[in-house]
Amino acid sequence: MSVQPLDTAVSFDMYAGEPSRDGNQGFEVLADGRVHFRIMAPNAREVAIDQFGNVKPLEKKDGGMWEGTVDLGRGFQYFFLKIDGADVLNPYLPIGYGCCRPMNFIDVPVPGEDWDSLEGVAHGAVARHYYPSSVTGRTESCLVYTPPHYDANKKYPVLYLQHGYGENETGWVYQGHAARIADQLLARGEIQEMIIVMGNGMVQVEFGKMDRMVFPEILLKDLIPYIEKTYPVYTDKWHRAMAGLSMGSYQTSIVTLSNPDLFGYAGIFSGFLRFPRGSEEKHLALLEDSEKFNESFRVFYRAMGTEDQFYASFENDDEMLKDKQVNMIRRTFPGGHDWGVWRRCIHDFLPMLFGK
Repeated sequence: MSVQPLDTAVSFDMYAGEPSRDGNQGFEVLADGRVHFRIMAPNAREVAIDQFGNVKPLEKKDGGMWEGTVDLGRGFQYFFLKIDGADVLNPYLPIGYGCCRPMNFIDVPVPGEDWDSLEGVAHGAVARHYYPSSVTGRTESCLVYTPPHYDANKKYPVLYLQHGYGENETGWVYQGHAARIADQLLARGEIQEMIIVMGNGMVQVEFGKMDRMVFPEILLKDLIPYIEKTYPVYTDKWHRAMAGLSMGSYQTSIVTLSNPDLFGYAGIFSGFLRFPRGSEEKHLALLEDSEKFNESFRVFYRAMGTEDQFYASFENDDEMLKDKQVNMIRRTFPGGHDWGVWRRCIHDFLPMLFGK
């Protein structure tokens, strides 16, 4: 089965390579979902595929080619290519950004989950914008999705959608397929037209020092005003939503619960109302006033993969909420702390927004 890595950071089409120079290397997804690798490394002593400690050696063949068939699992799968123990980014394999670095990945099709396919629907656009930040004192970056029939003379609601730790503003496009999922849902009439804004939550206030709490301030002071000047969007809370995964879920929790006058919808994916390792939690005060909370949000959505490494935090938040009488939607999906779950989350969440 030939699989085209449609959403990569470097190329729309699969890289064909130069076999006369580099050999016929790359990958193939087989009919059973396993992946066959061919990696040219003539001077290597060992080559392996490392899925975060689950190491699967490849076998050396003639001409310096290393080959092997590996079961990575279904869905979006990051891995490290190890050559003699060193991590090597291979140009013949799809490249994304995660784990605080460029990463090779394979996107293995999931049976029944074709709601991010390209075929048969109109497609929106994703544009990169640069905007000035009063918080950092420099220019920051965001990506903005507009729907297929975008009309500058109309007004649109806005979803601010955040990635997780170790990723950046490209994650929801290249790994999450958010634009393609929105296109499919729009084509089926299941969601409202909307603009989706994806900012960089891994803000470095000084070189090498990331502060996860800087982005909420940037969002409120800089990014929202920039979007509202640049795009024809509604500016009331009932046309503004925020969602995020993992670190982005905690940022969403802080921003929306601290500013219920600004947001009418919130999505917490693989996420945290409270930070797992403890911190000051002033934003949770709203949960003590169930009447105000329930008036403030038309949708407050929480979801987690059943095999997520942070599932205990999800259950701890369940316990905290048990007697609060606040209206929240709670979902679980098969999978871990990964893009397979987060794609399911966004596919489930988007139809709940803006009165559709």
